[in-house]
Amino acid sequence: MLDQVFAQIVGAAAAAVRIQFVSGTHAIASALYGVLRPGDEMLAVAGTPYDTLEEVIGLRGEGQGSLREFGVQYRQLELTPAGEIDWQQLAQAVRPETRLVLIQRSCGYSWRSSLSIQEIEKIVLLVKQQNPHTVCFVDNCYGEFIEDREPTAVGADLIAGSLIKNPGGTIVTTGGYVAGRADLVESATCRLTAPGIGSAGGATFDQNRLLFQGLFLAPQMVGEAMKGNHLTAYVFHQLGYAVNPLPLAPRKDVIQAVKLGSPEKVVAFCRAIQQYSPIGSYLTPVPAAMPGYESELVMAGGTFIDGSTSEFSADGPLREPYIVFCQGGTHWTHVAIALEAAIEAVGAATR
Repeated sequence: MLDQVFAQIVGAAAAAVRIQFVSGTHAIASALYGVLRPGDEMLAVAGTPYDTLEEVIGLRGEGQGSLREFGVQYRQLELTPAGEIDWQQLAQAVRPETRLVLIQRSCGYSWRSSLSIQEIEKIVLLVKQQNPHTVCFVDNCYGEFIEDREPTAVGADLIAGSLIKNPGGTIVTTGGYVAGRADLVESATCRLTAPGIGSAGGATFDQNRLLFQGLFLAPQMVGEAMKGNHLTAYVFHQLGYAVNPLPLAPRKDVIQAVKLGSPEKVVAFCRAIQQYSPIGSYLTPVPAAMPGYESELVMAGGTFIDGSTSEFSADGPLREPYIVFCQGGTHWTHVAIALEAAIEAVGAATR
């Protein structure tokens, strides 16, 4: 029943909502391995994918069974100098062997605008005009319920995401989802479980009540996060920092980026957010390596659900141009209190 409810909400033919997905990256990887076969090509159309997908694709690392090691070719379209989709290149980029187009909805750790539903619809239209058999797959992480439609409602064949982000409503403890065409969803779940079992397998461990309740709460939690994002953008823009999106720009996901310009300020910002978090406020974030990431990261994650980005958190890779990424926030008043400490920690931008 949960699969049917989720599919109806996102405008898809089928869905698989499973606590066995350990992260959004796991759900995305299952979808990619489910669809792609040796000799196929995957085309990323929004520049470099999120860090944790680099080893899945084979851009980093060896001997772990990346897509490249299984004979899947990879190509990506770079963004324009303004950080936007190169529509002219996209209109002629799809080849006969292009089995799947990867559309990353969120900006990830890049300084670009996240994609709107209207932009995703335009991408799908351009791809299908060139090759109607190419699968349009959307990494939907951080974008659910920002708008009144999801990518599957505007032509995307398959989407995937995490339940400790938007659709879990801040109370789901783990899991992820895939949704879209029924055959593609089944292919993805065959990678999660096994061929022949697919979506028929997967224990619930008595978590269904949380999954249903989290889905019910999700739009409200996303709304609060959007308020917090507007506030974060406004105050740091006033302090002279570059922010993305701008304060009054329409929201396309639950991420607000602030370009702080130095590793010291990124660390200080995250420590201030941790200090005013409901969990682990006594802890001091320090930069460290994390599985799946190339750069060291510093993370403020004092959340009730470990790793939840629907709750207020902040993190950033320690690499130029030294950007901190704020996500989520269940109460905009909590965001405001934490921001007061962050402002004191980093001060105004130096000009």
